[in-house]
Amino acid sequence: MSLIHALVARGTTILAEHQSGKRDFSQATQTILSKIPPNNSKLTYVWENYLFHYVSEGGFTFLVMADDSAGRRMPFTFLGELQRKFAAEPSSSSGSHADTPAYGLQGSFSPVISQLMHTYNTNPPTDELTNAQNQLAQVKDIMVQNVEQILSRGERIELLVDKTDNMASQATAFRRGARTVRRQMWWKNTRILGLSVVVAIVLVWIIVAQFCGAALNQCRSQS
Repeated sequence: MSLIHALVARGTTILAEHQSGKRDFSQATQTILSKIPPNNSKLTYVWENYLFHYVSEGGFTFLVMADDSAGRRMPFTFLGELQRKFAAEPSSSSGSHADTPAYGLQGSFSPVISQLMHTYNTNPPTDELTNAQNQLAQVKDIMVQNVEQILSRGERIELLVDKTDNMASQATAFRRGARTVRRQMWWKNTRILGLSVVVAIVLVWIIVAQFCGAALNQCRSQS
């Protein structure tokens, strides 16, 4: 099975989708949809052994998830055909679906996606693939990014911000602590100096008192 999951979305709102496999890739698809720029673009995301291809045009995004072995030519051919079938649907313009809720086209367009996926998984049109190969050869803005980096980027940014905030808080606390330590050391040195002066005076008095008496009157009388 080459094509596994396909959808049509308006912005980050999924209008219709079809999934062939049992594994849930909703987190990856929602992350990719949130990263798609508003301008027309084509892009391929890599995650594990799967490729997420999308075409964004006219306010709609057509996305398909495929095995790595499918390459890019066939999935982008599928997306081109999906675009044409969606455009052929009644009221398929961007303005017509401006108020369409999430999965509002699931009942009407999901069978179309399912049938088209089945066709491309079993017997893809040769002519369409050849045309797609020629078109993709001229496309230079298709990039490949790792979806795991995108999923973890927000966490890494939050972690970096947290570390920055912690470092700023620690620096402020360090400055406050340094001022407190300096103040405490000044008072400690002052007390030690004062105590030393008092002890020196007492020692001098004791030495002098041995010769002149406690009241120093003997030295005065001799003089």
